[in-house]
Amino acid sequence: MATPITVDGIEGVKSLVGQEIGPTDWVEITQDMVNLFADATGDHQWIHVDVERAKKESPFGGPVAHGYLTLSLWPRFAPELMQYTGFTLTVNYGTEKVRFPNPVPVGAKLRARAVVTDVTEVGEGVIQTLQTATFEVEGASKPACVATIVLRHYL
Repeated sequence: MATPITVDGIEGVKSLVGQEIGPTDWVEITQDMVNLFADATGDHQWIHVDVERAKKESPFGGPVAHGYLTLSLWPRFAPELMQYTGFTLTVNYGTEKVRFPNPVPVGAKLRARAVVTDVTEVGEGVIQTLQTATFEVEGASKPACVATIVLRHYL
């Protein structure tokens, strides 16, 4: 596992604004992962789950992961990037702008990087951070996903 940086409290988070953190280790995207995601979401579009048809008809040359499967890997990648101390709790609060500029072929390897772009106090003892998460496909020139991740940290 990649070695995460340790971030201590509000000042620690503020000190990271503008710095790139990562990358994580690579994770292979398997057809089993794609199929399980399709079952969980009900999205069984053939470009994801019909391997033979995707090899013949897909503009991507084979099956690809769902964009939201890529995004859903953030909780897997985040602990490889940062560990927080000085807070009682850190929770996912949502996402803002999300784009999927490049497909993730089944069998490809994916990893993530992040940049803390903003730190705001949103209540007594609560700060909110915005992190731009970039999900990379091994060997690809464009990222698979770029998303603004919103976290809330409670003192």
